[in-house]
Amino acid sequence: MVSYKELGLVNTREMFAKAIKGGYAIPAFNFNNMEQLQAIIKASAETKSPVILQVSKGARNYANQTLLRYMAQGAVEYAKELGWEHPQICLHLDHGDSFELCKSCVDFGFSSVMIDASSLPYEENIALTKKVVDYAHQYDVTVEAELGVLAGVEDEVSSAVSHYTKPEEVVDFATRTGCDSLAISIGTSHGAYKFTPEQCTRDPKTGRLVPPPLAFDVLDAVMEKLPGFPIVLHGSSSVPQEYVDMINQYGGKLPDAVGIPEEQLRKAAKSAVCKINIDSDSRLAFTAAVRKVFAEKPAEFDPRKYCGPARDLMTELYKHKIINVLGSDGKAE
Repeated sequence: MVSYKELGLVNTREMFAKAIKGGYAIPAFNFNNMEQLQAIIKASAETKSPVILQVSKGARNYANQTLLRYMAQGAVEYAKELGWEHPQICLHLDHGDSFELCKSCVDFGFSSVMIDASSLPYEENIALTKKVVDYAHQYDVTVEAELGVLAGVEDEVSSAVSHYTKPEEVVDFATRTGCDSLAISIGTSHGAYKFTPEQCTRDPKTGRLVPPPLAFDVLDAVMEKLPGFPIVLHGSSSVPQEYVDMINQYGGKLPDAVGIPEEQLRKAAKSAVCKINIDSDSRLAFTAAVRKVFAEKPAEFDPRKYCGPARDLMTELYKHKIINVLGSDGKAE
């Protein structure tokens, strides 16, 4: 049993309470490798933003659970090395799909876990979520649950159709499970193709797809039912067109990739939404930078020469999200 407190990590309870009161959202950035982790910590340390390091089931398998523990501990020390005296860093399991996986993450030093039983019938979702909550809370690990289903594909999460969260269910669900935060479905989606062309309109000037607006009426109804309760948005990458264009320019093939407009995320961040998940944007930035190096320098084979530029571009991306979208900069001095 490894306690996250021994690693210098924090859970989400205090950072969410401050975010709701302050009208901003905590960035939850997924990572799969060292360069992503370095970029996240550098951006968070330079902006003094609390941050959630998210690891999916697939990323945990890819990285190795033991290495992950030391990477998280190293992230805290790296943040201090960069001048961030009191880092507010959480290590979070994204989309845990079983009690066993959540328990293993708690036991290996995660400070927060998500149990995603949203695809199960309502009562089964409650039962599994409560089981995870009962175990995690013994070790002061916070638990995120999900109500409603997001469409899209990302890692092990896949659904062809989304189902908006039903506001009339949230009080009963939160009360009976004891979860610390709740991911809801209001029209966000996983992956780089969040909407089909048929769901969008096209900008007559640029020809780019314009996605449909998020269902803020659902969010408002949830907030009315659960005032002050931490709400989470998954599938909230903006899919920056400059990265998509770079990828396509240098040999990639991402036609009609489209994400959530940043102005809608800014609006959400000012509400009870206190955690916004971002994964695809980082993948796009990494891939765009690597493709550019390979196209311009086809003889290059030193990973540092293409992973380094990718790390730099991701650092810029993370700082932009923190400062210009989520408003979390300066909130963890």
